[in-house]
Amino acid sequence: MTSARDPDEVAPGAGALGSDEFDFAEPSTDQSFENALAKARDGTRLTVDDATELLATGTDLDGIDPVRKERVLEAADRRRRDEVGDEVTFVANLNNNVTTACNTGCLFCNFKDSAHAFEVDSDVDHAGFTKTPAESRAVVEDGLDMGIYEVCSVSGLHPALALNGEHHEILAAYDDPASEVNYKPPERYATDPGTYLDQIEAMSVGGVHLHSMTPEEAYHAARGTDWEYQTVYRELADAGLDSAPGTAAEILVDEVRDVICPGKIRTDDWVAAMEGAMSAGLDVTSTMMYGHVETVAHRAEHLGVLRDLQDRTGRITEFVPLSFIHQNTPLYRHGVVDSGPSRDEDELVVAVARLFLDNVDHVQASWVKSGDAHGLKLLNCGADDFMGTILSEEITKRAGGEYGEYRSFDDYVELITAIGRQPVERSTDYRTRRRIDPDDGPHGPRLGPRADGTPMLPGRSSGREAGTESVDADD
Repeated sequence: MTSARDPDEVAPGAGALGSDEFDFAEPSTDQSFENALAKARDGTRLTVDDATELLATGTDLDGIDPVRKERVLEAADRRRRDEVGDEVTFVANLNNNVTTACNTGCLFCNFKDSAHAFEVDSDVDHAGFTKTPAESRAVVEDGLDMGIYEVCSVSGLHPALALNGEHHEILAAYDDPASEVNYKPPERYATDPGTYLDQIEAMSVGGVHLHSMTPEEAYHAARGTDWEYQTVYRELADAGLDSAPGTAAEILVDEVRDVICPGKIRTDDWVAAMEGAMSAGLDVTSTMMYGHVETVAHRAEHLGVLRDLQDRTGRITEFVPLSFIHQNTPLYRHGVVDSGPSRDEDELVVAVARLFLDNVDHVQASWVKSGDAHGLKLLNCGADDFMGTILSEEITKRAGGEYGEYRSFDDYVELITAIGRQPVERSTDYRTRRRIDPDDGPHGPRLGPRADGTPMLPGRSSGREAGTESVDADD
């Protein structure tokens, strides 16, 4: 991990790049849609070509065929019912993102703020933040008092963040650490974020489950060294990390990554980081951020990478499809994309994930990305999980998301029972579950170390309607 990447690198000519420059510009296979669907219905393991046909509703046709699409959705919903039943799960959680400071230059992201703006001598105005470990701990303590039991933390790659004190010394010893390993010492910044171990220890309090350190963050926590991912994740686990998010995946095909995130780790490194986390004893999740410049063939290839990884490891707890929110992102501003995915595409991604990922039990639908009505539709396309209470969500909101930042237990019970399904509170790893009686309200979490069934935030707006103001967890 001694090689450095230019933190400000962007894709050359990205604004003019069209999908016709990809190897999979016009996806076609030797398979047929009808044969792929028959295999899906029979429970035969699908190939990547099968997944491509189902995602496209046939590469022999232009666009999505509505009749074929419904046949795919029906097959996926039946598979969901057979494999996991009619329960819809969710968690009581909060997001605590440590910093927005980042120089990676991903074109799909509007979460970041240039790290230079955070320096002591900077006069750049920005709306970003960096939290000290003490501030992160206070956020988690407040959440525990509300009944949460999971903390998700995904942050920018702050140049002053290092794994530990030894890592600071290694990085500072480079001749030009800023350009060679994207490092500047904490004293250069108005707020010292501490080390990764400091932040993990601060957030791992009161019996909470800490879900943090993406593969990209693990790379950052080992940059400039020859440390293995397993070593890094083992130190993080010793400090209190409980599981790792499989984000930073975007599309796990390098020709797509060259366009949307040329400064991020490659597909092989993402896989290596996930294997390192699992070798350190951690469960992980898996994701796909789709609907930008990729084709359906890229999506199928991505699912193939995830299924192969699960075949080898068996520690992926869920698949989380992330519909690209385009409005405030560089990809949109630079004219590379003019929209995100259609709702038909959202439904097919969830459905094909259910049919293709035969070794991953749970598929998530997102009310943050899709809103209530469409999110509930996705639960009838193969999904069985409906995210969590969140309390504070920054990444989608900054990209232009419109569906709020908070979901109460009463909201969940009302929404899930409205489609005839059983609401179930779950732990992060799905191993602990509590079926909720819809008639026994008001509803609140009971699985948290300080949870007693009391509604989390009495009188607080759910943020259900687009544009509704909601309160951050640390307000």
